[in-house]
Amino acid sequence: MSPPVTLASQASPAGEMSALLVAIAATRDRQMFARLFEYYVPRVKAYVMRQGVDGAAAEELAQEAMLIVWRRADSFDPEKASAATWIYTIVRNLRIDALRKLRRPTFDVDDPCYVPDPPQQPDDALQSGRIEKRAREALMQLPEEQAVVVRLSFFEDMAHGEIATSLSLPLGTVKSRLRLAMRRLQPLLGD
Repeated sequence: MSPPVTLASQASPAGEMSALLVAIAATRDRQMFARLFEYYVPRVKAYVMRQGVDGAAAEELAQEAMLIVWRRADSFDPEKASAATWIYTIVRNLRIDALRKLRRPTFDVDDPCYVPDPPQQPDDALQSGRIEKRAREALMQLPEEQAVVVRLSFFEDMAHGEIATSLSLPLGTVKSRLRLAMRRLQPLLGD
């Protein structure tokens, strides 16, 4: 364990704040933290306000940042960054999180994409039933190898590559069978 750093021996405020943060991590001393707090809160608040945050929100963000500093002081490494760099990184991340929350869309229950489709009208259901019956009858007139490929492609919604893999066929064969099937189905289905 390294010898304790004396705060009076630090030549600059940056060095003093880094040593203070290391000491806070080691001792959890509230008076030392109060000094760190008094030094950084006005600076952090001014920094955030320059980015367009109003006074109350800037104050809240600064206090939240300092709370994180208190909780995570033991993760500060003076070899990697100064206290200011470490603290302002926390502030920047909090600011980004706050912006994300503001930009998150709100849930609108009246949004058309959340409204269920109306029940199918009887005439539409009858027409759909007729079309489905015609399609099934037309599929029965296809050779089995073509009908299987059509079912997998259109009813199972499989990609051509997936069909080729599942049937152990070359991709070109799957595409040829689909093309032949569609040529035969067109006159049978009409439109």
